Amino acid sequence: MRLDVVTIFGEYLQPLQLSLIGKAQAEGLLDVRVHDLREHTHDRHRTVDAPPYGGGAGLLMKPEPWGEALDAILADPPEGADPRGPVLVVPSPVGEVFSQRAAVELAAEPWLVFACGRYEGIDARVVEHYGTRIRVREVSLGDYVLNGGEVAVLAITEAVARLLPGVIGNAASLTEESHAPEHDGLLEHPAYTKPASWRGLDVPAVLAGGNHGAVDRWRRDQALRRTATRRPDVLARLDPARCDRRDLAVLAELGWTPGEHGFQVEPAAVADWADTNEP
Repeated sequence: MRLDVVTIFGEYLQPLQLSLIGKAQAEGLLDVRVHDLREHTHDRHRTVDAPPYGGGAGLLMKPEPWGEALDAILADPPEGADPRGPVLVVPSPVGEVFSQRAAVELAAEPWLVFACGRYEGIDARVVEHYGTRIRVREVSLGDYVLNGGEVAVLAITEAVARLLPGVIGNAASLTEESHAPEHDGLLEHPAYTKPASWRGLDVPAVLAGGNHGAVDRWRRDQALRRTATRRPDVLARLDPARCDRRDLAVLAELGWTPGEHGFQVEPAAVADWADTNEP
């Protein structure tokens, strides 16, 4: 996979040289190229921003440098690139909320281009124009605002690159994580390691009993309980058809019943959840 990142703060992307993502680059599994947007300016001050039309606070990134930078990248496709070109990923608080499902979709692409906005963002015509030429996805990490897109690119790159074959040593671990499609999108169960007892807290006996079926069932139960109490929005989307009788019994204990398009919770259970999650 090739990743092109356009930014005015290339140093921000240095963490991509570390850990498993850095190792993936060294092994040729990932090709990360960072481009300085200011290289595509033509004035003495290398200006990339201007006041927005219509007034308002702050400055907006001009379309001309972005057009030149992105055109130069598109003119140099990697071998085996999709005929449709790369997916242009634009971190933005107005974009779709990034999810594990989105990470899986992006990991299937051979070429991604990231546009790191700053100030009040990028002139809207950039997304509009490139949306007519290549696939564009505006993506948000959540309901908050960052100073720029670089932090989002770091997070998205790590989430995507770790899904590439060969990046994670034990690929089976990817299917057991929180939000994994193979795990029905549930939160991961609690995990423990040695010692068996620590500061008066013991590892659940079932995990040391040697009964793999019982361990699997315990883990599934815990995933259901943890998701129901911590992320009821996620549990509400769980497909009842993927639940066995034990799943349904566990959820019934917590006040959840299968509905037409997922699960629904009794009002009392919602109140209990709100009480335990008050700040």
